[in-house]
Amino acid sequence: MYNILMTLILVISVLIIIAVMMQPSKTNDAMSSLTGGADDLFAKQKPRGFEAFMQKVTVVLGIIFFVAALALAWYSSK
Repeated sequence: MYNILMTLILVISVLIIIAVMMQPSKTNDAMSSLTGGADDLFAKQKPRGFEAFMQKVTVVLGIIFFVAALALAWYSSK
């Protein structure tokens, strides 16, 4: 069971990294990250299409990772 949980956590970790890297960038240039992007303060829009899908995938993978980590901690404490 320990090996299965460790494998699950490793696979989910790689999938989370891929999901985060596939999300489109929200800033246009490096200067926006340094200044805080104040010019885009009122330009917030709800994510649609691919962005919304990738956000949902990332959240679901994060929840699965958290549950698997708790299960691994519980199993290894016995």
